[in-house]
Amino acid sequence: VQLQASGGGSVQAGASLRLSCAMSGGTGGITGVGWFRQAPGKDREFVVVKSWTGGTAWYSDSVKGRFTVSGDNFKSFDLQMHSLKPEDTAVYYCAASRRTGWATGETEYFGYWGQGTLVTVSS
Repeated sequence: VQLQASGGGSVQAGASLRLSCAMSGGTGGITGVGWFRQAPGKDREFVVVKSWTGGTAWYSDSVKGRFTVSGDNFKSFDLQMHSLKPEDTAVYYCAASRRTGWATGETEYFGYWGQGTLVTVSS
């Protein structure tokens, strides 16, 4: 399976952005998908993970209430980001898993990654 992330950009604090992740190839067996981000000099961290077949999504505390993941067509999923803050600046990656354990948000459970899209939030 291949993932292609898009939608990043440079915005002012308080603005909104929507990221999209298009999936292609054989998506059979995908169990969970998610968005992760990596700020300069920091480790990659989970933003949100959700079941590929629907159901609950889990958000990191830093984005809860501001970010929303969506996608139920088994071809793509989006990340709607509101009230962006400078600390949200990072390269955002979409990812997919064929394993159990994806709900932990640990990157080791995600074997498929998009190329990343840069989000820059200025104050």
